[in-house]
Amino acid sequence: MPNTLPLAVLLLALAGCQSATAPTTGAPATAPTTATPSAISMPAGTPATTPEAARAAVARYLQGQPNAARYVPDSASIVDVDAHWQVLVPRTDWAGRMPNKAAFEVDKATGAVRTLPVK
Repeated sequence: MPNTLPLAVLLLALAGCQSATAPTTGAPATAPTTATPSAISMPAGTPATTPEAARAAVARYLQGQPNAARYVPDSASIVDVDAHWQVLVPRTDWAGRMPNKAAFEVDKATGAVRTLPVK
């Protein structure tokens, strides 16, 4: 019984440190007005005139694939090749092997994505 008194005092002290409400800031949280559209929000058929647009087109394409979780489109490397972009996307299940990236071709004029074989 004598050991329970310090424990009770400790629990009361810890309970007094807890806040019942969430802290507030002076300004309300709002979204920036100049936000860059994400891969999800960009419509299909949008021309891929920049590397970022090509990455977004591939990310949108991969969302429809059954194994989409295996790809890491944020880490993709992009190469400008004439009238299209070549996008190399790392795969998590290909770690430790070569090649460890899947290849896609994005048409600059239409934004159409097609897969490329890798050797």
